[in-house]
Amino acid sequence: MELNDDANLDPSQVEDMRGSRGGGGRFRLPGGRGGSGGGGLGGGGLGGSGVKLPAGKAGIAIVLVVLLCLCGFGCLGQGGLGSLGSLGSLGGLTGTEADTASSAPLDETCSRQNTNRFDDPACVNLAFVNSIQAYWQRGLPENFGRPYQTATTRYFSGAVSTGCGSADAGVGPFYCPADNHVYIDLSFYDELATRFGAPGQFAQAYVMAHEYGHHVQTLLGTEAQMRRQQQRDPGNTNALSVMLELQADCYAGVWARAATTTTDAGGQPLFTNVTQQDIQQALTAAAAVGDDTIQRKAGGRVNEQAFTHGSAQQRQQWFDQGYRTGDPKRCDTFGNAL
Repeated sequence: MELNDDANLDPSQVEDMRGSRGGGGRFRLPGGRGGSGGGGLGGGGLGGSGVKLPAGKAGIAIVLVVLLCLCGFGCLGQGGLGSLGSLGSLGGLTGTEADTASSAPLDETCSRQNTNRFDDPACVNLAFVNSIQAYWQRGLPENFGRPYQTATTRYFSGAVSTGCGSADAGVGPFYCPADNHVYIDLSFYDELATRFGAPGQFAQAYVMAHEYGHHVQTLLGTEAQMRRQQQRDPGNTNALSVMLELQADCYAGVWARAATTTTDAGGQPLFTNVTQQDIQQALTAAAAVGDDTIQRKAGGRVNEQAFTHGSAQQRQQWFDQGYRTGDPKRCDTFGNAL
């Protein structure tokens, strides 16, 4: 993967809140188990990122089962989070206080005049956000006849307040449909590389593209339809959540296919190339956040009934479906379920 040094990045699409606690807090479990309805990771996400897990694999496994049972999609009162995977069940994803904002704003740090800008994850991810939204600006009306509305990404460090409630870094990256923002503590990428074995810049691109896939689902009404169906058929809550997450993976693949065609406002390409090695990085990341992978890492057995995001194989399959076809209409993971 190579980003274009001549491209002008649009910093208005990202708010850098690092170094500010943002009135943050921690997600709490719903139903009187510690507060006001904690949001979890993902479209079917787990609550309880603020729960301190017992030491050892046995304790982690116990809490994992409790969280899976307690919290389906939409634990937050104003709309469920859409996110990458059930990473909060592992504990320890707390971010770092060292992950603070540069003394310079992004429009300076990420300007063309800074020849080292793409050494900074904040600028690299700004380029991803610009590219993803440039694709959907044309892709949504072309394929669905709907206008695209931009969504802001917020970089935070440690904790943040959102339209969906308060969160800390333990939940991983997420999209909040209540305020149409993507939230990420950039230190998550260190965890993704070291703890989950998914390094590389295009693994990061997959993360961002997945979260913006949730934004597309909100704009199309898919997320709202799914939530209504979950209320009608609560026994199918997790299965519907998996469908939503896999569709976001497919949308990420669609963008990856088109990444080299996206441009800045002046027509400069944002990417000069995307290689097969880059696509493999995305596929590795998709597998790393599969429910079965995370359950094994938590020391428990694989329980498909508890899946909220899909298995490693499913997540790779649907990303690949989007990448191979380049057609978001081929991302119908729901069939007749809605």
